[in-house]
Order: sequence, then structure tokens, then C-alpha cells
Amino acid sequence: MMPVANSVIAHLPLLQPYYPQRGLDDLQGDMEVSKLAIIDDRPLERECLARGLVANGLRMNVELFSTISLWRNAANTTYVGILINIGRDDFSKTSLRRDVRQLVADYPDIPIIFLAENREIRQVIHAFELGVHGYISSAIGLAVCVGAISLAVAGGVFVSADNLDELRQLIAVSTDRDQRRSEIFTSREINVIDALHKGKPNKIIAYELNLRESTVKVHVRNIMKKLQVRNRTEVIFKVSAMFDD
Repeated sequence: MMPVANSVIAHLPLLQPYYPQRGLDDLQGDMEVSKLAIIDDRPLERECLARGLVANGLRMNVELFSTISLWRNAANTTYVGILINIGRDDFSKTSLRRDVRQLVADYPDIPIIFLAENREIRQVIHAFELGVHGYISSAIGLAVCVGAISLAVAGGVFVSADNLDELRQLIAVSTDRDQRRSEIFTSREINVIDALHKGKPNKIIAYELNLRESTVKVHVRNIMKKLQVRNRTEVIFKVSAMFDD
């Protein structure tokens, strides 16, 4: 069994953290060793994950928590990263998106990494839109997982290899769409179109683009004229039909 020391905060009574293998002479430096928090509401999974990561070379102290809120109660700047294992959950859960977005906002200097079974590219994109530094598929090996955590903690960003081809395709499609749109609309009109897609009224669009509301109305009229439509709703449908195929 791996050596353990000190204590860890978790929802189970007085558990102990998992420390990397090291000699007795290194124990005096415990307070200087980097700390990684693992958040997972499943006791068996999080303990097995912690042991597996340390056994595969993770050179960090690992502390276990069942929820984000419990980690917050013990949070301090000594954590170098947070690994959140969401299992089969996804970002369709409003509460998960809200909690992660707030966590990123409150602790911008602590990289957050996700471990999940869902490998759909939309899930990965949603995660990075929230500001995480890594999205790890549970299908990869523990050694790769250790590398991904180390990369994120060092300031990098990790995406599983099985998502790279899909990301390349999305980038290619996005580049092609942007080029086709720029052949018809001005850059400012494209900004207005993007805002219309989000359902924003002229007043908000004007504020966000630093324009007069009357100028926004002119852009909307020009867009409708180019698309040969009569209202904002038709603009959205027409643009989607033309460029989101």
C-alpha cells in the first residue's frame, strides 16, 4: 500500500491524502509539495483515481472532496490544480455549468481539469468555453492522465487525441464559414448578425459594439436588404441556412 500522511478534507470521516512515493528524508518538505484537489461525489471512484494517479507517477499530494462546495470551504492558494471527475454527467446540467463558471471566476490562477466519460466534441467545447484547462477522456490511460494534469498545471491546455480530428474539422468549417460571410457582409454587420443570433435587442448590441442605436438599425436594414428578408427572425434563419450547413 502506498505511504500516506497527514489528513484530507472529504465527506468521509478523517481520510488521508495520497502522496507520491518518496524517501523518508523528503517528508520534511511535505508543506512545499504541490497539492492537487480531486472532486468526485463517488467515494470509490475518487479514491481509486487518486491511488492510480500516484502509482503512475503523479508527483503531487492529492486531497479528495465530494463536492465543489466542500473544496471551497477548505480552499487556499496552495492548490496547484483541481481535477473534477464528472463521470457520465454533461454540461446540459445548469447547476454544473454555473458551479464551474463561478469556480473559474473565483480562482482564475488555479487550473481546472475535467475527467469525463462523454467524449462528444460539443461537450469538450462547452468545457473550454467555461474556462477549464483540460478535458480528459476516461478512455485514456492513467499515465496519459498524469501527463495531462501536469501540462495543465504548467499553464498548458490538454485535449484528448480522439477529439483532435473533430476539432480540426470544426476549425476548417468555421474558417470556411467566416470567409463566405466576409464575402457578403462587412465585419461590423457580421458582429451584428452574431448578436442577433443570441437574441439581443438593438440597445444591447449598440452598447456592446460601442455604436449608436441608430447605427445598429442601419446595419440591420442593410443585412436584411442583402439577404432579401423582412425581419430579424428571417435574418437568423436565412444566415443559418446559408452558412451553418
